[in-house]
Amino acid sequence: MAKKAPAKNAVSATSTTEMYTTGTFSPIIEKCDGCERAIEVEATKYCRTYVNPEAKWRLGICNFATHVKPEITVAKIRVNPLKASKRASAKKK
Repeated sequence: MAKKAPAKNAVSATSTTEMYTTGTFSPIIEKCDGCERAIEVEATKYCRTYVNPEAKWRLGICNFATHVKPEITVAKIRVNPLKASKRASAKKK
């Protein structure tokens, strides 16, 4: 009798655990705490999206982080009122 193959959509818990505990994935760093993408396997937290989470934080905010929003700074530009009135009058002609 032939063995029945497992369903394609079924993922066993042991294969998921092996993926993180074999050393392929690095544990998350402190900056990753609170992210929705962090999962806990055997009391260690891993990023389910990226293999090396520390590398994503080297240049600033991780683009996968769900708990941190980038700061948008709006710089107010001071316009010389004399130049602004000249530009406005030039457009009317």
